[in-house]
Amino acid sequence: MKKLKNLLFALLGILSLGIGIAGTILPVLPGGPFYLFAAFCFSKSSKRVENWFKNTTVYQKYVLAFLQKKGMKKKEKIRINIIADTFIVASLFFVDILLVQILIVALALYKHYYFIYKIETIK
Repeated sequence: MKKLKNLLFALLGILSLGIGIAGTILPVLPGGPFYLFAAFCFSKSSKRVENWFKNTTVYQKYVLAFLQKKGMKKKEKIRINIIADTFIVASLFFVDILLVQILIVALALYKHYYFIYKIETIK
C-alpha cells in the first residue's frame, strides 16, 4: 500500500511539474502553484525524488525563491507580466473564436489582479 501511495505522489508530482513548466511558457496558466504542488508531491513520494527535485533549476529559481521571500520583486512581476502579455496579445490574433478570446482576456485580467493584490511585492 505504501508503494502505491509513493507511486501516486510521484506521478502527481511529475504531472504537476509538467503543467508548471507549461505555465512558465504559456501566458494563461500560472506555473507557481503547480511547482509548489509538485514539490509537495515529490516530498511525499520518496526522499530520493524529493532531493532530486530540490536540486533542479525549476525548484531553485521558482519554488525556493518564492518560499524564502514570500513574494516577488516589482521588477520580477513586471518582467513576467510583459512576457505573458506579449503571448496573450499574440494569442488573440491567432484565435478566431470570440468566446475563447473573451476567456483569454478574462484570464489575463485575473493574472494582473493576482500579481498586484495576491503576491506581495518585496523591495
